[in-house]
Amino acid sequence: MEKIFDNTQNAFTLKSDTELERAYFLFKLIDSQPLVRIGTAVTNFALKAHLPVEGLIRATVFDHFCGGVSEDDCIPVVDKMYTKGVSSVLDYSVEGKEDETAFDDAMNKTLKIINFAKEKKAIPFAVFKPTGFGRFELYQKLGEGQKLDTNEHEEWDRVVERFDKVCKAAHDNDIALLIDGEESWMQDAADNLVAEMMRRYNKQKAIVYNTLQMYRWDRLEYLKKLHQQAQEENFHIGMKLVRGAYMEKENTRAEEKGYKSPICASKQKTDYNFDDAVSYMMEHIDKMAIFAGTHNEDSSYKLMELMAHKGIAKNDFRVWFGQLYGMSDNISYNLAASGYNVAKYLPFGPVKDVMPYLIRRAEENTSVAGQTSRELSLIKKERDRRKGKN
Repeated sequence: MEKIFDNTQNAFTLKSDTELERAYFLFKLIDSQPLVRIGTAVTNFALKAHLPVEGLIRATVFDHFCGGVSEDDCIPVVDKMYTKGVSSVLDYSVEGKEDETAFDDAMNKTLKIINFAKEKKAIPFAVFKPTGFGRFELYQKLGEGQKLDTNEHEEWDRVVERFDKVCKAAHDNDIALLIDGEESWMQDAADNLVAEMMRRYNKQKAIVYNTLQMYRWDRLEYLKKLHQQAQEENFHIGMKLVRGAYMEKENTRAEEKGYKSPICASKQKTDYNFDDAVSYMMEHIDKMAIFAGTHNEDSSYKLMELMAHKGIAKNDFRVWFGQLYGMSDNISYNLAASGYNVAKYLPFGPVKDVMPYLIRRAEENTSVAGQTSRELSLIKKERDRRKGKN
């Protein structure tokens, strides 16, 4: 398999020299754990104290990792990326709001994005988080098999109704729908609900996609059980595969409560788990569709090799590669230049409301060995290339 991810000219083709310098500055900051901790604390304080810092945040970290404050604000970014064959997943990244009005707002936002996507080829997916549509504790209670009281039953019915309304709209408009994964202790209830949506709306092909966080050692087994159900009940499986986003929280909770951590014992085992799930899905691609959400170059090459081995066209709609906006452009743009289906997760929302997401993103980067240094080495390489060209 030809190695394509070192081509920085493709990777940063849309970045001006100024944007490249900003990226270098941001990743240098993220490369330092103490600076991330200090920056996080200072930013949180400044926002809570209503200090006039939103303009600075918007001009730096926000504009690098987010598409804008609204769907319309994202369109120039969406259109620009699509000129290079990279699609967008508009991701309303407001976290932590837990009331019925906020849940209805998130549902309506997702419905609006589905309508948006229907008119725009550059946006082939919509996405939402389960806790965007219902309370975390409610999922947890259901997943743990606890009895719901009358009010909670009615509350859960509203969650199911939100899921169904959005999944039906996605089905009716032929827009694939990614449903994010969250913490393990609420995920069982979400999994059951997403599987029900697959039964309803994935009869002809995968419209509804769940998310498997493969740093969990039990997820491949879950996929195989779901596949058995799908065969018996005749529906397609859509799955976004990622390594995962809540590792420290998962390990801490397991230690505090005295149960076995759901996280794989090592990074290598997580990598094997991810690649095994990709291989399993590719073996059964006739009834599955995969969104490989990964910043790992080796995993990307392995999927490319599997596609070539099985004679699956690079642009087969059942196989997508996905990365986050502002990261791993060397993977996204080189894959797109080679003809593969690629989509960037494009977060958006009011600056203040999106900050919890951005802080989590920075903290994750500091904990992933090699990710930030790889970004920096590629940016340096492109700076040198441009200077040599001028």
